Amino acid sequence: MDLEKLLTDRLAPAFATVAGGPVDPVVRRSQRADFQSDAALALARRLGRPPRTIAAEVLDRADLADLCAAAEVSGPGFLNLTVADGALAGLVSALAADPRLGVPRTTTPDTVVIDYSAPNVAKEMHVGHLRSTVIGDAAARLLEWLGHRVVRANHLGDWGTPFGMLIEHLVDLGGAEAAHELSMGDLDSFYKTARAKFDADEAFRERSRRRVVALQGGDEATLRLWRLLVEQSERYFLTVYDLLDVTLTERDFQGESSYNDLLAPVVEELDRLGLLRTSDGAACVFPPGQVGRDGEPLPLIVRKSDGGYGYPATDLAAIRHRTGTLGATRLLYVVGLPQRRHFEMVYAAAAQAGWLVAPVRAEHVGFGSILGPDGRMLRSRAGESVKLVGLLEEAVARATALARERNPELGEAEAAEVGRAVGIGAIKYADLSSDRHKDYVLDWERMLSLDGNTAPYLQYAYSRIRSIFRRAGAAARPDAPVSLAEPAERALAFELVGFAAVVTEVERSLEFHHLAGYLYRLAAAFSAFYERCPVLRADGPVRESRLVLCDLTGRVLRQGLHLLGIRSPERL
Repeated sequence: MDLEKLLTDRLAPAFATVAGGPVDPVVRRSQRADFQSDAALALARRLGRPPRTIAAEVLDRADLADLCAAAEVSGPGFLNLTVADGALAGLVSALAADPRLGVPRTTTPDTVVIDYSAPNVAKEMHVGHLRSTVIGDAAARLLEWLGHRVVRANHLGDWGTPFGMLIEHLVDLGGAEAAHELSMGDLDSFYKTARAKFDADEAFRERSRRRVVALQGGDEATLRLWRLLVEQSERYFLTVYDLLDVTLTERDFQGESSYNDLLAPVVEELDRLGLLRTSDGAACVFPPGQVGRDGEPLPLIVRKSDGGYGYPATDLAAIRHRTGTLGATRLLYVVGLPQRRHFEMVYAAAAQAGWLVAPVRAEHVGFGSILGPDGRMLRSRAGESVKLVGLLEEAVARATALARERNPELGEAEAAEVGRAVGIGAIKYADLSSDRHKDYVLDWERMLSLDGNTAPYLQYAYSRIRSIFRRAGAAARPDAPVSLAEPAERALAFELVGFAAVVTEVERSLEFHHLAGYLYRLAAAFSAFYERCPVLRADGPVRESRLVLCDLTGRVLRQGLHLLGIRSPERL
């Protein structure tokens, strides 16, 4: 279905014959024709022959008759290729008949563990959790749709020294009052009160330290209180995930505590393999190639000098479990870019230990920060991290008000449904349409605009397509012949047949702004088509052909938005 690949496959044998070995034809879109190949220019230096001569010989040998209406040598040695309308129409017809829109399921599925979201127990989710959750969920959706086995791993911060003070604060409140306070969802206040007591009261600090020992020692009364904290926090997290419309469920919670019993065996195995060295009393691994600014090797502290374990031990235990027990072949860690060095060291140590070896691969799916209008880290007026629920509720409220203003005929329930789809979609799309390696500014006016590269623009394009079929009173006929007589029809067709190539590229790179950019180009091409090519007023075969183009565009938009985790309202 991918025209670029089809042309590459046709040109590659011809280039190989001329060059006496494999050559990448380097086919890409062109402003001078539909596609262009400039491989002859690079090949000329290797063969010591004029590039135009090489290009002409390739054209003589290439099997392009059924695919190209014109193929010619241009300039210093470019191959300009114009696709035949019939060939392009045939590809569109094949897509229209394909439930998967030209995107096949993989024949070599991976078991992919995606580590994402990862909030902390007894703390509310803030805007800093948005990118991990949204990017991770898009990765899970896309890889699952392609046929990979996806394991969602929501790595909760549910273990460690802070739980001593949290559990002691629970004890001071009493079970009933504590359960009520936690169930109200005000986790930040609970945490801050416990922290303030810990900082100000020596007796409370001492009780908290003893409680940590009891927790780590498996004291049942302490574990019962700890479970209360975890359960109430998980209940709150699920309400946020429901509002954000992501696929994480209670089955995906994998707290740090779940690896607690695996930490000592990890240290023992690293020691047995001769990878542990003592540095300032701590047991460390020194991964190869990892050095500090002073040029000295950097240690990865597996067990601290006091006998406790930190994040590296837990992350190594997770890799060992995920590759050894779950059989993962691809590990994705959707975590902010500041953690890049940490993951490089953990991956290198896991490779030394034999837990992360080919074909298994681990990838840090890093991302930048969300900025406010002032270009600084997004903060509340009080200077604190913005609560995620508040951000999402504001997006829904703004979008609902816009929906009512734009379409007063919407009932209350439908306006609320549209407002949620548009508001949450706007938040997600603003994130996913940005290069994840870069920071981006959260701009309400731009995010909710019906113009430009935004979720509402794409959702509006989809709803416009659905309105065509409501007025037509009938569905498109998938077997109707497709004709591409108008330039706008042809431009739309080119975008439609490019869907599979974009999905394949994003499967590898997890750069979702490429998928978002494709959907925007598709919606823009449809808008131009809609303005220049009457659909319902067209006669017989032309009308049927254009209905196929409309239906196929709607299906691709809906599927593409779904992969990004964004809903497609029928009315807007």
